[in-house]
Amino acid sequence: MKYVRIFFAIALAFMFFSAFTLKNVDKPVYASGVAASFNDSVVYCTEIQVLDSIELDKTGFLPKRDLYAYQLKTYLEYDLQKPDYTCMIYFSDNKKKLEKEASKVKSKYKKGSGLLLQVVDPAAFAFKKAQE
Repeated sequence: MKYVRIFFAIALAFMFFSAFTLKNVDKPVYASGVAASFNDSVVYCTEIQVLDSIELDKTGFLPKRDLYAYQLKTYLEYDLQKPDYTCMIYFSDNKKKLEKEASKVKSKYKKGSGLLLQVVDPAAFAFKKAQE
């Protein structure tokens, strides 16, 4: 009985201390953006990009995700002179899931009557770490 108590005490201590030493392995976060307008037949989309030094929060959401969508909107307004676009951002820490979601979104826009899907040049636009 004495050995059983010692064993459980050691096992409990091991679990307690390992909970503090195990850190979330930094998984890269991937993002893709889509911009559409009711006034234009062109839908812009970005390639899947890795976001620099970003972690998803405890609930699995991208912190400050509205600022990433705003980066795409700013690029379209000021660099391409395309105002009045609504920008959406898709993100995941699993690249395969994001590729599947992006292809699903692109196929919906391709099915649309008269919509032209245009990819934003990755050399011209890349998401940057959002700062307020």
